Amino acid sequence: MAHTVRQATIRDLEQLVPLFDGYRQFYGRVSDLRAAREFLLARFTNDESTVFLAHEDERAIGFTQLYPSFSSISLARIFILNDLFVYEQARRKGVASALMSAAVKFATALGAARLSLSTAITNDAAQALYHSAGWKRDDQFFVYDLEVPT
Repeated sequence: MAHTVRQATIRDLEQLVPLFDGYRQFYGRVSDLRAAREFLLARFTNDESTVFLAHEDERAIGFTQLYPSFSSISLARIFILNDLFVYEQARRKGVASALMSAAVKFATALGAARLSLSTAITNDAAQALYHSAGWKRDDQFFVYDLEVPT
């Protein structure tokens, strides 16, 4: 079956929630549909991200979420492709590539200088996809994180 990709709206929230929850579970988090819904609702309500949704017929099968940012060095807008997920049964059908292409078109239309993403060191399948799509692994910068006490 063919799939389609389009920009999601708040009306797609209920279709996105289980996908987003599945994405979080892929990275070892416990399922929490309520928290997933609240998180996505806040992103839509506050216009803090852009989500693209893939469908096969009427069924949502994948999504990607972009967060706007800026590069001080480049003096330009960038987007962080923070989330990319496709249900396992829909993988290897070009869905992730189509979602990434939609993200690139969106960023290009808004004059962004680049898109950035990160993935788990052990996620070989994702790394192969990114490489095949022309993404380059950064060899100039290390990424550091600091957890902020709550």
